[in-house]
Order: sequence, then structure tokens, then C-alpha cells
Amino acid sequence: MRWDELFADLEGQAVALATAEREAEVAERTRGELARVALLNRLRALAGGRLSAQVFGVGPVEGRLERVGADWLLLDRAGEVVVPVAAVALVRELPAEAVSPSGVSAVAARIPLTAVLRTLARDRSVVSAALRDGTTVIGTPDRVGKDWVDLAVHEPGEAPRRSTVRRRVTVPLAALALLRNLSGDWD
Repeated sequence: MRWDELFADLEGQAVALATAEREAEVAERTRGELARVALLNRLRALAGGRLSAQVFGVGPVEGRLERVGADWLLLDRAGEVVVPVAAVALVRELPAEAVSPSGVSAVAARIPLTAVLRTLARDRSVVSAALRDGTTVIGTPDRVGKDWVDLAVHEPGEAPRRSTVRRRVTVPLAALALLRNLSGDWD
């Protein structure tokens, strides 16, 4: 009888040790997998759903997440706005799911904010640019570089002609918090 209890106790200890080792390995692998998940892929999993974020210089921003680019988000919030991901201070209640990088269109994943700005410049669209310091600039993107955009500043209802442009400003993309296309939708 004593031997049976001893062997049962040893078996229980072995099972407990194996279970603890397996749980530790699963936890370590989970941490390793999570380390490879990009915020953009978690945001892509939310596409079509409601996003609630805090944006530097703007404050709370909520809306339907329409698209996720290489470094920007397109939100519909009583009109579409583009938010650079770098301007997002936090996202509220972001689901744990993520889209696998292999499940993202290679083209969509590579479209940077500068491509969006170049399209606006080409179309001569009037934009409202909210900056991280809380100021807003209204104008038309004129030239777009690697990490900056020149805006021709004018009144919202005016076309960007020489006679209506009051000045030109250069905005580093790192200063941009939110961009609203005043000329229409983004599509």
C-alpha cells in the first residue's frame, strides 16, 4: 500500500511538472508570436469596424475604419479623414485579432501617406491639416517630399490661384495629426 501511494505521488509530481513546462513553453511561444504582430495588422483586422483613438493635437477621434495604408488610417467620421499612424497616441478597446502580413495586399500595404498627399496635390484638393501642436492649416498640397508637404494657404472656398494664395508653408509629416479633404471624399 505504501508503495502504491509513493508511486502515485511520484506520478502526480511528474504530471504537474510536465504540465508546468508545457504551459511555460506555450507562454513563451505566445510572447514570441506577439512580438512579431504590428499595430497596423491589428488595425487592419478592425477594418470596417468602429475605431476610437486619441490623436496628438486633436484629441478623441472616432469613426468607421475604412482603410489602413502603410502608415495612415482612413476614417469616416461625418466625412473622411486621414490620420497618420504616428499621430495616434492610443486606441481604445482594440480587439486582440490581427491580420496576417501574408493576408494583406502587397500594394495596399505599401501605399504611404506621401502617395495620398501626392494624389491630393495632383487633384488640387483643398485640405484642412490639423497639426500635433493643435493648430490647423487650410490650403492645397503643392509639393510633397519624402517627409514633408508644402501647402499653398488660402481661404477654404477659394481656388489655389496666385491671387488667392496668402502664403506657402512646409509641414513636416511628423507634425501632421489629421487631414480632412475639403474638396470631397478620398476615393
